[in-house]
Amino acid sequence: MSGTLYVVAAPSGAGKTTLVRMLRAKESAVHLSISTTTRAPRPGEADGREYHFVSVADFRSKIDRGEFLEWAEVHGNFYGTSKKWIADQLASGADVLLEIDWQGAQQVRAIFPGAIGVFILPPSLEELERRLTGRGTDSNEVIGRRLAAAQAEMRHVGEFDYVIINDSLEQALTDLRSVVRSSGLRCGIQRIRHAALFSRLI
Repeated sequence: MSGTLYVVAAPSGAGKTTLVRMLRAKESAVHLSISTTTRAPRPGEADGREYHFVSVADFRSKIDRGEFLEWAEVHGNFYGTSKKWIADQLASGADVLLEIDWQGAQQVRAIFPGAIGVFILPPSLEELERRLTGRGTDSNEVIGRRLAAAQAEMRHVGEFDYVIINDSLEQALTDLRSVVRSSGLRCGIQRIRHAALFSRLI
């Protein structure tokens, strides 16, 4: 039995993390992969909850041991996804969601071509800047770099299956839930999850 792998990407400030958190509150069967990162925890973040926080040396050791499904350097920090955890979850039939960037999404698709990609877009560059500034966690220099990077990241939107414009959180959540629900109703998935019923009916 195999689960579905969802890959959700977005430029910084588009609301990806908030949307994913809201989705999991509504769709508890979807398991969130917790990435490993070398960036420092933000206020309120805890190791093992938002991320697995490690040193650069530890991260490089994990790369050398081939532990990551994907990894990338973003804004001067490293991020990676555990290969074994993902494989074990999918093999058990669980649906898994990866909250990663477009570089990681490319690496994941190379290994799991059936992964479903979702890209979150902001309604405008002005709104994106407002959201990044409103966090109050980054300097103007960092925000400037993030905005420049966001424009480069959004050029990869065509590599994804679905695009959600996060103008309204509630509507964006409805759209994201629709992707998850409809994906789970594909014939191939239903044949696996309800094999006994299919054998009786067909």
